[in-house]
Amino acid sequence: MSLSVFYRGTKVKFGFRLSQRRLLSLASIAVLVTLAFTKPWAYSGVDPTIARQTITKEQIALAAQEAAVLELKNQTEKKLTAMTIYLGEMQSQMRRLDALSQRLAKVAEVDNGEFDFSAGPMAVGGPEATIADAPEVRVEDLLQNIDGMLGQLSDKQKQLAILESVMMSHHISAESFVAGRPIQSGWLSSQYGVRKDPFNGNPAMHKGLDFASLEEGAGVFATGAGVVTWSGERYGYGKLIEIDHGAGLKTRYGHCDELLVKEGDVVTRGQQIAVLGNTGRSTGPHVHYEVLRNNKQIDPYKYVYRDAN
Repeated sequence: MSLSVFYRGTKVKFGFRLSQRRLLSLASIAVLVTLAFTKPWAYSGVDPTIARQTITKEQIALAAQEAAVLELKNQTEKKLTAMTIYLGEMQSQMRRLDALSQRLAKVAEVDNGEFDFSAGPMAVGGPEATIADAPEVRVEDLLQNIDGMLGQLSDKQKQLAILESVMMSHHISAESFVAGRPIQSGWLSSQYGVRKDPFNGNPAMHKGLDFASLEEGAGVFATGAGVVTWSGERYGYGKLIEIDHGAGLKTRYGHCDELLVKEGDVVTRGQQIAVLGNTGRSTGPHVHYEVLRNNKQIDPYKYVYRDAN
């Protein structure tokens, strides 16, 4: 192979030889140098601006999907935590049922072992901890625990129904007749039925009778013999006493200042069970008195003003 050049008007010819392999190497180097100084997009047929916009859109979509998955995870964890707390409340109610059942069995003079009230949730304890410290909750375990708890509650209810029947027959059937007012002095301040709500002024159903008194520390009295099935705070009622008189009949005494009986106590008609107060959703000292038939509030008026003998 030769190369001719002109130097000061004189043609000078150089001769040299290149192998085919060396020629290919030089050609490859030339291609690489060319690509190094050009934009790859020019050879791919893709507009770089459009490519960048497409990548940006995909990044935004992936970020949105990641946020949605994270939100779903957070909501699921919150629901699992709420279910766990509710299960704990159910276990607490089971322990209350056990304690109540044991007291009732003792009063009714029946063999406590016959009803096996000790079965179920065991004693628990431990240092105080936050929800964040709790171990991971498995949905399968939680649902299994809830199913087991519902089965135990059903058994407890059947046992209590039997025990109630026995005890009512042994002790208070003669005095379970409900009659009279829950206070000794005072006046009827609100009737049963639709009235104007004292807090917001809207029409609302009042499912009991209100008895007010100016006497400080006035007593609240049971209107019939029965078993105390609730003694404590309840939303709207403040401090509440509930008495089961058997045969589906119950009475409630709300807004009390002090409770003098506890769950499982057997009370007689005319026994003082609380001190009149102003707790809960109340505008002044009074007792909110309800009568329930098969767990539904009915008008207490006929029970209040009928003969107790």
